[in-house]
Amino acid sequence: MSNEPIVRLAMPKGRMYDNVTRLLADAGLRIVGNGRNYRPLCSDPRFELKILKPQNIVKMVEMGSHDVAFAGHDWVVELDGGVQELLDTGLDPVTIVAAVPEELARNEQYRRQRIVVASEYETITRRYLEARGWDYIYVRSYGATEVFPPEDAHMIVDNTATGRTLAENDLVVVDRILESSTRLIVNPQEYMGVKRQLIDELVMLLRSVLDARRRVMLEMNISRADLPRLLEVLPCMRKPTVSALSGDDGYAVKAAVPRGDVPRLIPVLKGVGATDILEYPFSRVVL
Repeated sequence: MSNEPIVRLAMPKGRMYDNVTRLLADAGLRIVGNGRNYRPLCSDPRFELKILKPQNIVKMVEMGSHDVAFAGHDWVVELDGGVQELLDTGLDPVTIVAAVPEELARNEQYRRQRIVVASEYETITRRYLEARGWDYIYVRSYGATEVFPPEDAHMIVDNTATGRTLAENDLVVVDRILESSTRLIVNPQEYMGVKRQLIDELVMLLRSVLDARRRVMLEMNISRADLPRLLEVLPCMRKPTVSALSGDDGYAVKAAVPRGDVPRLIPVLKGVGATDILEYPFSRVVL
């Protein structure tokens, strides 16, 4: 029997779950559902999984019920948990905003009167309002916060990804309070113990996948005379790979470049003499 430690990993239920499982799978950790059970299986037996609601995960990690977990940064801030964020995955980005009905947004009278504010985020909401000296009554919502105005609240504090739901309910964003995304969090005590090496390995694997998703590999041929000009304009992580072509006829050059730069970059490469340009993805980047 192996004496390796077992890392207890909490997974978020709901919309975050699919993106997290894809990230883990790309990192080589395949997650297999176990029917309606909230304890899926991992292809790596060193990880023991459990699915929890995102609102509960931070507290469970803080209490030590789980060693590491995927959780929204918004709930880390809201619960003011004694946890440590190890990695920002960038997945499921949302913004915590303050929003009011269009009519209130136009006349701004609400800023000079007592207002009713509905939100799931009590800590974030109170900090936001008190920092501005507003007179308010806080009302906790339990989902569907956007339906409160105008009859039941003057303002809401809620998360939004696209703003579509707010617009459909005739709400206007008046402040952007917090940017959030899925983070890998850890219980600090466990991180300082025997499980640290395995947790660090997990972080390295996840980061390698995330880095790879942001880049593509470009491969091209270039003449000996044009190589210096190519190297001046070709971005890369450290240095490009340069290999001599057969027949001493120039070089093959490869470089991992930011995915978003490719449309602008290819005409530039052609302009300095690059030919036979290939673009292809890769699965990991380990620095």
